[in-house]
Amino acid sequence: MPIKYSDILSKWKENSIKTEADLDVLLGDFRVLFAYNSNKIEGAGVSIHQTREIFENGKVVGYTGDLRALFEAENQRACYVFLKDKILVREKVSENLILNVQEILCHGCYDESRWQKGERPGTYKKNYYGVGLSVGVMPEDVPEEVRFICDELNGYQFDNAEKVLKAAAWFHCSFERIHAFADGNGRVGRTLLNYILMINDVPPIILFDEDKETYYMALEVFDHTDKIDGFVAYLKEQMVKTWTRTNPKGEEFICI
Repeated sequence: MPIKYSDILSKWKENSIKTEADLDVLLGDFRVLFAYNSNKIEGAGVSIHQTREIFENGKVVGYTGDLRALFEAENQRACYVFLKDKILVREKVSENLILNVQEILCHGCYDESRWQKGERPGTYKKNYYGVGLSVGVMPEDVPEEVRFICDELNGYQFDNAEKVLKAAAWFHCSFERIHAFADGNGRVGRTLLNYILMINDVPPIILFDEDKETYYMALEVFDHTDKIDGFVAYLKEQMVKTWTRTNPKGEEFICI
């Protein structure tokens, strides 16, 4: 019988997460695959093996590719370390948390063009970087918009996992539409999505690079309609894909 979204939720709740060591064990493979796919969606060229080397050894041997891609992978590791204790104490999503996450994920990665325009990691964009016709508010509107979605999220009543997933989906789509930073909006948004899920006892999700067209389509639907049903359905599919594996006999099993 195929594994369902509800099976993943039930299995996740069996885990006792009390320490950072517990998180490291539970998210051992997840954090590597999440970092790889989140960066890959943006076109980074670091392999899964190289990403794992960074997470486990803090270095990569014999790498000859783009250094920015290497920095982005290391930044993913640093961001995971930064968020671990906050996950355990269930720190709320705030403007300050978002700025810190962006600074870590984009440290050393702004290109010369952005730097000359006055852009810096850890600060909101100073110039307009729109995507299409409906994504990206003006720089002067960013702080108010970010504070608004944080307040809306933190005022929400999380009675069950379905409400958590819908709230996380709404926040992610809203954050991507704001386009608050000169760079790193996607990586920051995907990190915050999982942070919201985890502080509310819902398993985190890998948005796989091979499914990014569906991801972009679901975001676009929200941009034009404000509806999140399609994005929520996409997240459920990705969650099942994230937490299942297939053994040599072709049988599925939960890998949590």
